[in-house]
Amino acid sequence: MTPVRVLILGGGFAGVYTALHLQRRWPKGVPLELTLVNRENHLLFTPMLHEVAASDLDVTHIVNPIRKLLRAGVFFNGTVQRINLDARQVTVRHVDGDHEHQLGYDHLVLALGSVTNFFGLPGLAERAFTMKSLGDAIALRNHTIQQLETADFECVAANRHGLLTFLVAGGGFAGVETIAALHDFVHEALRFYPHLRPSDVRMVLVHPGAVILPELDPKLGAYAGRVLAKRGVEVRTGLKVTGVSGNLVTLSDGTTLNVSTLVWTAGTATHPVLASLACPREEGRLKVTEQMAVVEWPGVWALGDCAAIPDPATGRAFPPTAQHAIREARTAADNIIAGVQGRSGRPFRFPGLGQLAAIGRRTGVAQILGFRFSGFIAWLLWRAIYLAKLPRLERKVRVALDWGLDLVFSKDLVEIQTSRTGGPASTVLAMPAAQPDTLRAAS
Repeated sequence: MTPVRVLILGGGFAGVYTALHLQRRWPKGVPLELTLVNRENHLLFTPMLHEVAASDLDVTHIVNPIRKLLRAGVFFNGTVQRINLDARQVTVRHVDGDHEHQLGYDHLVLALGSVTNFFGLPGLAERAFTMKSLGDAIALRNHTIQQLETADFECVAANRHGLLTFLVAGGGFAGVETIAALHDFVHEALRFYPHLRPSDVRMVLVHPGAVILPELDPKLGAYAGRVLAKRGVEVRTGLKVTGVSGNLVTLSDGTTLNVSTLVWTAGTATHPVLASLACPREEGRLKVTEQMAVVEWPGVWALGDCAAIPDPATGRAFPPTAQHAIREARTAADNIIAGVQGRSGRPFRFPGLGQLAAIGRRTGVAQILGFRFSGFIAWLLWRAIYLAKLPRLERKVRVALDWGLDLVFSKDLVEIQTSRTGGPASTVLAMPAAQPDTLRAAS
């Protein structure tokens, strides 16, 4: 039989779990050529990303190598250049190479997620830190430690307050958890810097809405705001960042702040490759059916952050969360298998179990199955649930050990330098372009 070619673009929750479900449920006797393309060779557990930035977890403990997860397919470590839906071909390129491959498909799964949206503000993309990847978290961690090191010198005493001013734009989950983790990290580290005082540190959270954490019940958002404010975080609601010039950040009320560290979590946009597709859209996301089939393009599926999957219960699209992406992946895989077997697919239905956020100092907020929790119990639920969801036993054990050691020892202040001290420069060997069949055989 001719193998069924399933090509998955994206190695986030949606893409990886689609591949995992396909390799588990694929019908015997039907040959499968499964290929997954992703820029990074790992699956990032994004709910714990802020803990890496704040030195609560080791940098590699929240990532899982895709090759250890994907046992029945081919992994291509590269970037997607172009998608030709008419020819049913995708052009990909190696991360460290300049030659391209053409990959054909019978079923294409679009799970490329989203990218950070800077809304065209001049200087913002060059100046701000983001929280989308492991590299982002490491960069923010290194920068924070470097600010502490620099501010401790007496020669910068006059500018010490500016060096230790942190502003996080966006009061959703990413923004709130990031500023809470940074606050704990910086204040715990102060005792190792003899010239620094808590009064030298300034933390500002800017959010355009009336209450932070708008995804949760307003009472939980208000509670989180009060907790952060009590700890010294300036929570400024109803405001946006309107300009960035060097270290000066201008807000929509005309206020200008001297900020050494600007973290941007205030918006997302469609992946650039998907933006060029001639597909119907809904609020920027690809419009799909309840079965996650891309409208007007048979054999093309979309899920995760890049897809607007209709929810008949609310009349809107399902939210772009990890818990939804994982379950969307299962349904999409089942629908691909159903199509191969000549059966009809099933619609995606998932009401959501709830959402949680950690707000520092063993405190959290949670809304689960209609019940609201806050304080230590919510924080404990956050850790228990996300530890259970973390893929692979090895990573669960490593994260649990990190959390246990955190109760005894202080946070690590090592700045991870990525520059080399010598040796040959990294080189990339030029290779001839390979056809899809050659690529699979080599892999």
